[in-house]
Amino acid sequence: MSNTAQSLASTRIASLLDENSFVEIGGCVTARSTDFNMQPAETPADGVVTGYGVIDGNLVYVYSQDAAVLGGTIGEMHAKKIIALYDMAMKMGAPVIGLIDCAGLRLQEATDALNAFGEIYLKQSMASGVVPQITAIFGTCGGGLALVPALTDFTFMEQKKAKLFVNSPNALEGNNATKCDTAAAKFQSEEAGLVDFTGTEEEIFAGIRQLIGMLPANNEDDASYEDCTDDLNRLCGGLENAAGDTGIVLSTIADDHVFVETKAAYAGEMITGFLKLNGQTVGAVANRTEVYDEQGEKVKTYKPELTAKGARKAARFVRFCDAFNIPVLTLTNVTGFKADMHSERQVAEAAGKLAYAFAEATVPKVNVVVGKAFGSAYTVMNSKALGADMTYAWPTAEIGMMDADLAAKIMYDGSDASVINEKAAEYAALQNNIMSAARRGYVDTVIEAADTRKYVIGAFEMLFTKREDRPSKKHGAV
Repeated sequence: MSNTAQSLASTRIASLLDENSFVEIGGCVTARSTDFNMQPAETPADGVVTGYGVIDGNLVYVYSQDAAVLGGTIGEMHAKKIIALYDMAMKMGAPVIGLIDCAGLRLQEATDALNAFGEIYLKQSMASGVVPQITAIFGTCGGGLALVPALTDFTFMEQKKAKLFVNSPNALEGNNATKCDTAAAKFQSEEAGLVDFTGTEEEIFAGIRQLIGMLPANNEDDASYEDCTDDLNRLCGGLENAAGDTGIVLSTIADDHVFVETKAAYAGEMITGFLKLNGQTVGAVANRTEVYDEQGEKVKTYKPELTAKGARKAARFVRFCDAFNIPVLTLTNVTGFKADMHSERQVAEAAGKLAYAFAEATVPKVNVVVGKAFGSAYTVMNSKALGADMTYAWPTAEIGMMDADLAAKIMYDGSDASVINEKAAEYAALQNNIMSAARRGYVDTVIEAADTRKYVIGAFEMLFTKREDRPSKKHGAV
């Protein structure tokens, strides 16, 4: 147990971890600066409680900032404690969880504090792809500290009191907090896309615990497998009716219907998240055109387009999965790229990052075409051409260059409507028909929607021992 007097910081750790499992490290550390009357100031644990414990039996390392000590500001010794925690986590191969409540850089320590920030960034960068990193923001996370969640894999944010910003809302020209609170959880999750999950403190602790149960402990020793009690051959009747809301599809085919979506509030037309299939954690990436609430009412619609935000969201997620040897499942339903002036500035670069992420990934990759799959937007969604190991398609799916009507209008420009309609039907039968793609080997098997669960489970079981090399290089540049 912690030797530090009970504080909000230590209370949060106790709420997160298994009961009585926390062991504090460095509880006697204090600031050593004597500038600006710092010497007489009491700095218990130098404003951050650090240590280790377990979540459902899984070892994790945790640091929790104490806003009651100099506002939780980061100084030299504060940072050294976090850095030491990272060193131990990488040696042991266990996740790092940071609970943020901090006024930023400690002004009294000046360049020592500034150097401390940089050393934390370095450790986070070194740990990236080695152990999972999770940040939860409960108070202020501003200025240079905002880079901390940006360098971690998943970020949680308390929905009412937490603030996340590089520049405060009132420091932005033409803006103020009452006009647009850019530091609020709503903005950071919906607009910036930096925050994966928002909620109350209790919901955040529950969410972190659930996520830890999904993730491997590190990039070598995979603890993300568990016994599956769900029927491996369970039929998913009526699944074809959910082709628009692929979140429902993923929940339906998952073990015990559990799907953990990441960045749910950002780029809603692209779904990313985790599910278990036969006890194995799988990362999911899916296009979405509809959203239904718990009562079955449609609450939102999206065009079947690949957007810049959606592509970036998916690319980063795929890279995370590949780094931690988590197989990837994609559900494809996309007809093209979003077309407007704003999107045109960035969609090519973003789509390129997504194509690169899929092409670079060597983990098992399975694609299920559940709707339309047209043009280059389909190609970058884990197509056979980019290295998908297995590709399935529902009987109602379509794969082709573009919508048949549009293709006919282009090829027979100037012809009357009857000719256009005739050629469109011919094009749909010859080019967009799913059997046409299957005959050319671009689809391995056409499956009934109800059989999706058992087919993807079978595919990932077959691909379990996959080994695939890439050209020798330091790293790519995309």
